[in-house]
Amino acid sequence: MDALHRHGVEVIFGYPGGAILPIYDELHIAESRGWLRHILVRHEQGGAHAADAYARSTGRVGVCFGTSGPGATNLVTGIATAQMDSVPMVVITGQVPRAAIGTDAFQETDIFGITLPIVKHSWVVRDPADIGRIVAEAFLIAASGRPGPVLIDVPKDVGAELFDYVPVEPGSVIPAGFHLPPAPQPQAIEAALKLIRQARRPLLYVGGGAISSNAHDQVLHLAERFRLPVTTTLMGKGAFDENHPLSVGMLGMHGTAYANFAVTECDLLIAVGARFDDRVTGRLDGFAPRAQVIHIDIDAAEMGKTRLPDVAVVADVRDALALMLQSSAAEDAQGRTEAWLDRIGTWKQQYPLVVPAAEGEIAPQEVVVALRDLAPSAFYTTDVGQHQMWAAQFLRNGPRRWISSAGLGTMGFGMPAALGVQMAHPDEQVICVAGDASILMNIQELGTLSQYNLPVKVVVLNNGWQGMVRQWQESFYEERYSASEMTGGMPDFVALAEAFGVHGVRITDRGDLRAQLAAALAHDGPVFIDVRVRRNENCYPMVPPGASNAQMVGLPSHPELAIDTTRQCGSCGSTTLSAHLYCPSCGAKL
Repeated sequence: MDALHRHGVEVIFGYPGGAILPIYDELHIAESRGWLRHILVRHEQGGAHAADAYARSTGRVGVCFGTSGPGATNLVTGIATAQMDSVPMVVITGQVPRAAIGTDAFQETDIFGITLPIVKHSWVVRDPADIGRIVAEAFLIAASGRPGPVLIDVPKDVGAELFDYVPVEPGSVIPAGFHLPPAPQPQAIEAALKLIRQARRPLLYVGGGAISSNAHDQVLHLAERFRLPVTTTLMGKGAFDENHPLSVGMLGMHGTAYANFAVTECDLLIAVGARFDDRVTGRLDGFAPRAQVIHIDIDAAEMGKTRLPDVAVVADVRDALALMLQSSAAEDAQGRTEAWLDRIGTWKQQYPLVVPAAEGEIAPQEVVVALRDLAPSAFYTTDVGQHQMWAAQFLRNGPRRWISSAGLGTMGFGMPAALGVQMAHPDEQVICVAGDASILMNIQELGTLSQYNLPVKVVVLNNGWQGMVRQWQESFYEERYSASEMTGGMPDFVALAEAFGVHGVRITDRGDLRAQLAAALAHDGPVFIDVRVRRNENCYPMVPPGASNAQMVGLPSHPELAIDTTRQCGSCGSTTLSAHLYCPSCGAKL
């Protein structure tokens, strides 16, 4: 407890059990001294997600506790979620006594071995005198370089043993083999700047690494200095102001049409803290096919993993961008990209994100837009599915105010994430956008919201389906809706919330949507809002599997703009959109 306190831990999310009881006994004393606060979640997975979101929203290391056996294995999904999204987290588990390890003792699992592929590092504490050093190493490793989760497994007898404790101050120990990322190389920075100066159709492609390194200001200044359009990944949302005229929103499978056109037609792609994820690239040989690539990332393993860069800058993103700005202080873009920006502006007009006509049942997009208007500065967490993509498309988030499971796509992430964010920012508005299927994955955390009276607002877009699964079954499986309908056994969410002591609201009428949402958002305490939306609404645009980003389906049609929307390629004869400079099928110039 002293070691955690020394490392600035203010909140721990956890659930007790036999093997970790010696630690919880000391935790009780630490809380009474005002060192930190423990939040009792209702399931260890919820604790891991809460610690994860605490870290995402603050930039500090999140901490969660779980006991041995099933307590530890319940943490695995949360650890994997943090690992995929590079989130700094220290996970502390109880373990059976040292003498019982390997005997199949009650509630024994090898959590050290189970989690080896999904942590940056892990320890089994064999000597209690090592605790101070191990905690110091854990926080250093979790937060440095490319962040990620680490695990400390503490046998029960180690937790109960008396020993001579020697405090270890943060940063005073360096683990064997540990090294900080290199400083950006001036030669690489100059090579990158040379490509930027030559480009006429550049695109700044920003991922979660820009947020991890707090490079928001540097991204903005670089974009404005060189007049670079900016697209972000799902993890990169918030790294660049989406209200800025240079923003083209999110790219990828459910990205904006204009972002996907821009990445297909650009002549220079500047990847900043991004890893060329398959949901971003679509068919890899169709991703920025005519572009030179600058790749800036803290992790050397990402260089050339899926796309060979013309210039690789291995360094902290903020340091690299700061050096680029320093080395180009006297630059003037001189209108080099204005024609390109005009073309992107035309695409924005031709292929905007569309909210369906206000008729019939409430459209899910309407709900997200209403939230955006009513709570533009809130922290938003999401679950995973259609609602997540609609939220990503229509919300415009500030730095660290978009909290979503991107790499692992973990259903049940949103509500425990929201409670973690609310604990980190008690005076801020926190909204969870969820689906009726995903919210049930960790519905028990309504009890945590109730116990601590955390004023999280949970907004469920309820269409009675596993929405994204249904969309794929409609599009690619000839409408065979296998095990995706959720109406059978669906609870009365309002009654369920009230049973937990959480205020429940149901919205079914469009005319009441904004007024009821506004009242719910103003309520002093947690609220669960069940919004009944159109059952069969699909999330578009969409890049089908195996297609390039330019080959989206579900693009809006705007006959009132009198646009000739298609043309035929003279080389291969395929029909393509008039927006393209090059044929997506054969690459010929149109």
